[in-house]
Amino acid sequence: MSLVDFLGADNQNIRQLAAAFPGSKIISRGNEIKIQGRTEVIARINDILSSLIEHYHQYGSISDRDVNQYLSATSEEAEGRVLAASPDVILFGAKGGVIKAKTPNQQKLVDTVMKHDLTFTLGPAGTGKTYISVALAVRALKNKEVKKIIISRPVVEAGESLGFLPGDMKEKVDPYLRPIYDALEDMIPAEKLKFYQENKIIEIAPLAYMRGRTLNNAFVLLDEAQNTTPSQIKMFLTRMGPTAKVMVNGDRSQIDLPTRQKSGLVQAMDILKNVQGIGYVEMTSEDVVRHRLVKEIVEAYDQYDTEEMTRQAQQNNANGQRRDERHERRLREQQAEPAPESELPVNHEQAI
Repeated sequence: MSLVDFLGADNQNIRQLAAAFPGSKIISRGNEIKIQGRTEVIARINDILSSLIEHYHQYGSISDRDVNQYLSATSEEAEGRVLAASPDVILFGAKGGVIKAKTPNQQKLVDTVMKHDLTFTLGPAGTGKTYISVALAVRALKNKEVKKIIISRPVVEAGESLGFLPGDMKEKVDPYLRPIYDALEDMIPAEKLKFYQENKIIEIAPLAYMRGRTLNNAFVLLDEAQNTTPSQIKMFLTRMGPTAKVMVNGDRSQIDLPTRQKSGLVQAMDILKNVQGIGYVEMTSEDVVRHRLVKEIVEAYDQYDTEEMTRQAQQNNANGQRRDERHERRLREQQAEPAPESELPVNHEQAI
């Protein structure tokens, strides 16, 4: 991007933007633009700058009229224009940052959700499954494609017993749903998020609360689905209304169900593999967007799991071979034993 073209002749575009917010300063130095002022003003200027950047990438120039349009429009109107012109942008965050797919598989997830009403997404931690899914849900709500967002997780302790939790039901289950709240707070201003939740436009609830409902005209996300039982995931999938968009996310490597309890997600993937109209996306360690060490940790565990499976298979083969050898040895021993001599019946005279 040419910074001169973006800023305008003699920084006219930035001057025009700064003039609209008295008491604030917008300073351009090198390749950086610094904003000074009240927090809410900084957020609004940052939002407009993000919109102008996307506009520049799309059209290659920015005019006085473009700056005026973004200044006069509400945040959502400006965002809507940019999103319509930039299909790779999912939406803008609460602080004006651009949220978009960062890896090919994340983009595949976005494309798959656009084409299918039901999408299964599998992948290790840190690949952006939850974050991208929540962003798609918020975009659908902003674009009025749905009337509400429903996000759910099974309430399962992650390998540790937490015992009794104080408080009402919301306070008990909120810790399990915290990652969902974190994502939403990144994407929706606090006051608007509060309004959405109070008016049931955005619902965040444990999976058990889905029973008996018909989820219609909604974007529905089931996260951490590897921790559902077969009956739970069947219950969830059969809640799907005719105008719903449903996503099911999970990670095969992080099943926290009790030992010997089969994962509903794994079973559902097997049962539904031949059903037409369902989208499937598989994430890998290449899609990890957290700290670089997370990618290496995931790869190390994958290698360990592969080696452990190989070792277990070899052990099972060795055990089977030893059982076969013992069985053959017993057969040979039985064949080598002399037949027992038949005893003559003892008659009365012999007994005397």
